[in-house]
Amino acid sequence: MFILYSLFMGLAIGFALGGKASGLTDLTFRWRYAVLIGIATQVLLFSTPLNGMVGTLGPLIYVASTGLVLAAILANRRITGMPVIALGAISNLSAIIANGGYMPADPGAMAALGQTIRDSYSNSALVPNPALRPLTDIFALPGWLPFANVFSIGDVVIGVGVVVVIVAAMRGPSSSAQVAGDPA
Repeated sequence: MFILYSLFMGLAIGFALGGKASGLTDLTFRWRYAVLIGIATQVLLFSTPLNGMVGTLGPLIYVASTGLVLAAILANRRITGMPVIALGAISNLSAIIANGGYMPADPGAMAALGQTIRDSYSNSALVPNPALRPLTDIFALPGWLPFANVFSIGDVVIGVGVVVVIVAAMRGPSSSAQVAGDPA
């Protein structure tokens, strides 16, 4: 949910800098369906009874859906801010792969939110000595925020990239390289 706040920040900064919401409609993303499929897969995987049924396929599905979104991000690398998003996504995917298809969550960060790891498949796992620990979910949003959760440095980088994409698009075509869309 960290990225949700980036959307609002991007809009606020975009408007504060004289940008127009209509600029967002001018953005054309390649492989947009890949992004939608990847994100929808993760929403289903982590938010429904499906996470209790995936068993050993959960980590594979998580890595594949994250890889699909990353491929779409890379396909749009000419859009201002997308390389920043790609860097954050690569950071997260590296940590997930290095830890067997799970994003390790710091016990202290989870405790700060009063959360525990679910018994069903979750993108978060408590791992005693996680690989690439600095890239894992070691931070926590303040508990008083709606949708507070743990997050990683990769999430922060993705969030910064989202803000840059939105602000550049709102400020016009001279600020944001447009990529011609394909039907996908």
